[in-house]
Amino acid sequence: MGLDLHADQVILAELGRRLARCRLNAGVTQSALAFEAGISKRTLERVEAGESVQLTNFLRLLRALDLLANLEALVPPDEPGPMDLLRMKGKRRQRASSARATKDAGGTRQLPTAAPRPIGSARSTK
Repeated sequence: MGLDLHADQVILAELGRRLARCRLNAGVTQSALAFEAGISKRTLERVEAGESVQLTNFLRLLRALDLLANLEALVPPDEPGPMDLLRMKGKRRQRASSARATKDAGGTRQLPTAAPRPIGSARSTK
């Protein structure tokens, strides 16, 4: 995407520009799209301006522009690998766990020093 992915405002502004471009390419007015999506025209103006809105309103806009299927690329379904399936014996993971604390030679509890892995990064292969 070529954006500063750590700045929410930059991402919101880019999403708004892209949504506006899709609307214009489809030849739809803001009023017509807002009506089709079931939101107010002012909410659509906010989205296109890069302001924060409720996720349900954003999803309604994607649905009205027939872009909802593109969410598959944004958040792909979690498919465990073959080794994961063997380790888990066919069960699906229900929650995440943090690294466990250990005790040093003096019996003092030591918290893990590794930084948490960013969401979406590759899994470790233990």
